[in-house]
Order: sequence, then structure tokens, then C-alpha cells
Amino acid sequence: MNFNSQIQTKNQQVFLPILEEKKVELFIKREDLIHPYISGNKFRKLKYNLEEAIKLKKKSLLTFGGAFSNHIVATAVAGEKAGLKTFAVIRGEELGLNIAKTLEENATLRRAHESGMKFHFVSREIYRQKSSFGFIEKMKNKWGDFYLIPEGGTNIFGVQGCEEILTSEDKKFNIICCAVGTGGTISGLINGSRRNQKLIGFPALKGNFLSEEIKKYSTNNKKWRLQKEYTFGGYAKYDDELISFINSFKKETDILLDPVYTGKMIFGILDLVKKDFFEENTKILAIHTGGIQGIDGVNQKLKEKNKEIILL
Repeated sequence: MNFNSQIQTKNQQVFLPILEEKKVELFIKREDLIHPYISGNKFRKLKYNLEEAIKLKKKSLLTFGGAFSNHIVATAVAGEKAGLKTFAVIRGEELGLNIAKTLEENATLRRAHESGMKFHFVSREIYRQKSSFGFIEKMKNKWGDFYLIPEGGTNIFGVQGCEEILTSEDKKFNIICCAVGTGGTISGLINGSRRNQKLIGFPALKGNFLSEEIKKYSTNNKKWRLQKEYTFGGYAKYDDELISFINSFKKETDILLDPVYTGKMIFGILDLVKKDFFEENTKILAIHTGGIQGIDGVNQKLKEKNKEIILL
């Protein structure tokens, strides 16, 4: 995989009765097809961070995430391809009590481990202090010098990569939509969009801190809004309705969504279409930010509860 290349992904139109009825066009930018693990916004966020790490002659990367984090596995695989060692601070100290069992049961951490990533498991309380000087120094004492990539990959280099998602061919769209985790992707989209385009972010988690993060990294604070009513209860929360929707959408469009980010976004877009939120003849481009690798972990939990699983 060439991280120096300018990757352009295809826009796939979605045909559904509700879109035809409301005279709204919906296209999905298939960023999920970039790579099985370094997919979507993860490729974009890592591109310039890796470039900076190599420029600084760093030999390893350190980052943070939860047990099913797309960012963790993407960093592990990307680091391996770039010839860099990778370390990760993982939220949940209980996962480190029996690492063999954790790797057997968790496909995300297993794949990251297979790419050579080493883990440091911490409690949720300590994880909240992960950016402190004292904690970073402790990690340097443990693993030596490293290039630090923040949780989710959001920093100036991550935003810079996300500015490349939109191309000149996307100028026909009035509305750009994306799921929002740490705010980096939508910030890059805001910076890379055209003057007449509006952006709608669909947060995957509850909380009011996102707006400040986006303002910190974006150049125009008047052209975007956050639709906060489609979190389905918070980060990595989902219900039977969302799972059924993801399966129905896959059956109708042959596009697989994940329940943490893109499933909530597309559910929200179509719900807003039903409610006449968009004017007739609006052209919407939704960014598929990947995250498909995390479905295995979700399905494992659904099976344990005898619930409908996501059909791959």
C-alpha cells in the first residue's frame, strides 16, 4: 500500500423508494474499499502522521483506543507496512489479565497483535489521564522513544489527510454527511469542501465536546451542523432497530454498514429525508468511513444475547 498516493474512491448511488418519493439523491463515497483494515478515514488520518513519523526518524508509533477500535487495528497494520513498531494503550485493564483468552475472543486485537502491535491495558480511570505528561513519560520508560498518534488519529496531520477525501468531481453535491467520532474527519471535509456545500455530522457518541474540537481544526464554522439525535444511546451502543436497518440496507443496496458509525449516519440521513428535512433535488454525498472489521466483535455480543446478527 502506497501512503504517498492520492487515492480517489468511487461514489455509489443509492436507490430507495423513499429517496425517489422525496426527490432526493443519495450517493455514498466508498472509502471503505481502500483497504480491509486501513480503510476509510483511518487511511486518511494515518497518511500524513506516518509521513511525519518517518521524517522525524521515529522507529515506532504509540496510540490509544478501545478493545474494538478501528484506529488500533489500522495503526497496527499501517505501521507494519511502513516498517515501524507499534504500541497501544488499550482501555480496559481486565483484558490484560488473560491475554491469550482476549486475543482468542477479540478479532480486532488479534489482528493488531498479528501485525506486531504490543498492548498496555489500563483501567478506564487511568485511560482518562492518557494524554498527561506523566503517563506519556511512563510509556517512554516502558517502550522507548515513539511518535505519538492521538486516539482516533485526530490531529493536524489527520485532518490534513481527511481534506483529500473530496475531489473536484464532488462539486455537484449540496450536502456532505459523515459520522463523527473525534471530529477529525468532518474538520477535514469542512476544509476541503466548496463554498456552497453544507456539512452534516452524525455523532456516534453523546457529549458536547465535539463542537469545540471541530472548531479547533476547521476553517469555517458557519457551514456545518451536528445531528445529535442518532447516537442510539452513545458510543458503541445499538439496538434491534439499528441492526435490522443495517441488514435491510445491505440487502437493498449491497453496501455493508457498521453499527458504531456509518449505520447510525445512514439511518439518520434517511430518517431526515422522511421528515422532509431536505429540499427537493438535494444531492447528498455520505462518506463511508469504513469500520467493517469491528462487526465481528458486535456479532459476537449479539450471538451471546440470541439477537439478530449483522449479515456479512
